[in-house]
Order: sequence, then structure tokens, then C-alpha cells
Amino acid sequence: MNRLLPIAGALTLAFASQGASAQLSQFSQITPLPGSASPIPVGGAAESAPILLSSPNFSQTTIADRATQNTVSPGSNSGNWDMITANESGPDAGRYLFMPFETGSAGVQRIDLWDTNYLTRTTTIVAPGTQNFVSGDASRWTPWGSYLTAEESWGNTSSKGRLFEVTNATTAAANGGNLVQRNVIPRVSHEGLAFDSQKALYFVDELNGGSVYKYVAANANAANGDEYFNKGQTFALKVGAGGQFEGNNGPALTGAATWEAITTADGTANAATFSAMRNMGGGSFSLDGRAAADLVSATGFNRPEDLEIQSIAGHAELLYWATTDSDTDASGGTGTSRVYNLNLVTGMVQLFADASTIDFSTGSAVGGALRNVDNLAIDADGNIYLVEDRNGGVDDDIWITRDLNKDGDLLDAGEGIARWASNGTQGSEFSGLYFDKTDPNRAFVNIQHPASGVDRTIMITAAVPEPETYAMLLAGLGLIGTIARRRRRT
Repeated sequence: MNRLLPIAGALTLAFASQGASAQLSQFSQITPLPGSASPIPVGGAAESAPILLSSPNFSQTTIADRATQNTVSPGSNSGNWDMITANESGPDAGRYLFMPFETGSAGVQRIDLWDTNYLTRTTTIVAPGTQNFVSGDASRWTPWGSYLTAEESWGNTSSKGRLFEVTNATTAAANGGNLVQRNVIPRVSHEGLAFDSQKALYFVDELNGGSVYKYVAANANAANGDEYFNKGQTFALKVGAGGQFEGNNGPALTGAATWEAITTADGTANAATFSAMRNMGGGSFSLDGRAAADLVSATGFNRPEDLEIQSIAGHAELLYWATTDSDTDASGGTGTSRVYNLNLVTGMVQLFADASTIDFSTGSAVGGALRNVDNLAIDADGNIYLVEDRNGGVDDDIWITRDLNKDGDLLDAGEGIARWASNGTQGSEFSGLYFDKTDPNRAFVNIQHPASGVDRTIMITAAVPEPETYAMLLAGLGLIGTIARRRRRT
């Protein structure tokens, strides 16, 4: 038994050393957490700092909470704070965070990171229930400088599943956000949104059997949303011959993929999907993206959720998506959560992470410790993070991945995942992990729908070690190497 301890220690230090030569972020310098956070008292002071962190150099601070917002402006905040993004371009880039409310009366709030006054920094810019907006989930800054959100809700005969743009997100006063529906995007149960370098927009349908989609604007370099969403063509992803459904515990759906058109170049239904047009009432029609994908035999994944694009210098862009799955299959067995990626140049879909991926804290397959991957995030060094939709205080974790050669899999020697943070807030889940584009050592995450009812946004910061700290780390790694060589000789 004792012989295993140096091996486990070496794995921990090797993972920590990944950041020793990193150019930007300190977030990968960790000691992998061996387990999840214990529950903290409901509504107690500990909810202001509820995250178990994997490094003593990390710190956490609540920067906004729902109770305060509803005290300052009664009824302005319906809760369930979801995906986070920032104003990543334009004047004062990085100053504001944006997130929707994932409730039956959804809205959008903005946090001013430059405002030191806790009582004034957070503003609801789209009032709950505006335009019957429900289940706000998606959150993405556009290439032309506005904010996108969408409904994680869908109905065959309802108007839900809509994509919205807030055209004045940085300047809107309280309840003054200009919320515009972009009807050229087919209706689905939205979660992830992502733009590639050519400004194509990717989205998913969060459904057991949901597809991955791409919208290509007729004017990709549009100066505003009116131009970008005026005309464009939408496609659904087909892996291999198409028509597959991942299913609970079914095989991973990988291989060569193609994009099947579900609209014309103008954005209207094509001959294959005409029957998927739906009358929304009042003379308004939209394309049912779920039905359209089925009509072209697009591949169905098991609850595809968040999307992220990883740019690899000198190579391609990789589009990642998580499939959350359900907890159990029809026979009561454990379901499968996976993370896939698509090489946007070669068109190949591959499996990135699942239960077979190595957990650095044990050196073995992670198994059921990785469950219900929901959100994804990327730090300044290109590391992918996996955020679970699980129970706070039980097993709600964030995992960092280590893909040494950035080839989109975790199968090479020294690759795997580690528990990076864990949430102790009862009744809640992590949502919206976002790494600051202006500060590589700052990140933000929401604690959503806690038992106390007090959603909050927490800032995580990583201290930059002094130079002598690196020297000690390298010396420690050298000692491990010496010990290993001596053991091999013995």
C-alpha cells in the first residue's frame, strides 16, 4: 500500500507543474481535490464563500447576490442566475458581466466590475417576463459588440425556444435593455452559443436526442445584429450516415461529420424541412429546429448543453460540447456524461472526456465521480473546464482537463482531469463559469437556485507566486525524478 503513495504524489505535482511554464494563467497550478465539498448550513454566512478550492493561492469573493438585489430594487430579480459572459470588445471591454435568469419570468442582469459599491454595481437591464421571456440560459457576446441570450425552453405549438439580442447591453438603464428576437434562428431548447473565427454561430438543442447546429450569416462581417440576422443559412450536424441517437449508456457518436442544411441561404425552410415551419400566431412563422433536424437525419446527442471553441495555434478550431445525459437509464443504471469536440477543418468528431478518463487524484478512471457535465469554460492557456449540474454539498464539482498536446483527446500519457473546485451550497449547482478575458487570473461562477433562495456570483482569483516559489516547485520535481530513477535501478 505504501508504494502507491509516491505515485499519487508524483501525479499531483506533475499536474501542478503544468502551470510552472504557463505564459498567462495560474489556474492550472493545483493539488487535485480527492473528493467533493461537504454541505454548509443553509442561508448561513458560509454561503458567501461556499467553494472548496484546489489551491491555497486561490481566493473567492461574492460580488453580487439576489437578496441584495431584491432589497435595493424589490421584485427586480427572479433568480436562477445562469450563464455568464462579459463585454469582450468595444469601449471599456471587460467591465461588465451579463447573465440571464433561468425562471418562468426571465430577465437579464449586468454587473459593473468597476463599481466598488456592492449596492449599485448590479442592475437588471431586462425586467423579468419581458416579451414573455422564459428560462434564460445562453449567454454570449457577439463579434459586433452586443449580448445574446436564449430560452432553454421549447414547445411544438408555443413561441418558446427563441434567441434574443440585447442591443444596448452596456448602456441600458435599469429595465431599459432593448430585447430583440432573432427569428432567423430556428427554435430549439437553447443553452450553448459560440462563434468561430469566421463568425459562424453554433448552438444546440438541449434534449435527449438533441442536435448541434450552425448558422452562417449572409453578411458575416455585419456591423450589427439587424444585418447579421437578416439572412443566413442554418445546418444540423450529421455524424457518419446520421440518424443515430446516443441514448443512455449508448456508444459514443464519433467519426467523420457533415453539416446538413435545414434552411435556404435566406433562412427560410428548404424543401426537406418545409413541414417543420410553425405558425406562432399573428402571422409570425418560425422553423422548428428540432423537427427540422430529424427530417435531415441529423445526429441526436444525449442532452447537448454548453459550447466552447478552442483555437489551436497553427492548427484548427475545436468546437466542444457537453452531453449531460440523465442520472439513470431505463433499467435504473447510471447514465453516461460525455464531452465531445468537432474539428472545424477536418470535420471529425471525437470523444474528449467521459467516465474512462483518468482522474489525477487517483491515477485511475474517474468513473461515476464525473457526472452530468453541463457548462464548459476555457482559461487563458486553453485548458478546458467541465462544470457539473449536480447537487451542491453532495457532488457538484468543476474539473480541469489536461490535454498536453491539444489534440482534443485525453488519451496520451500524462493526460486526464482533476477536481478543481467543489460547491458546498445546499440545493444549488454551479453555473456559468467564465474566465476573464482581460485578467488571466480571474474567473467568475454563479451559485444557482440554492435552498436559501440567494443566488450569487462569486469571483475566483489566483495569486501569482513569487519567483522563489517556482524554484521550490522545480526542485521538488527534480527530487521526484531522482527518487524514481533510484527505484528503477533498485
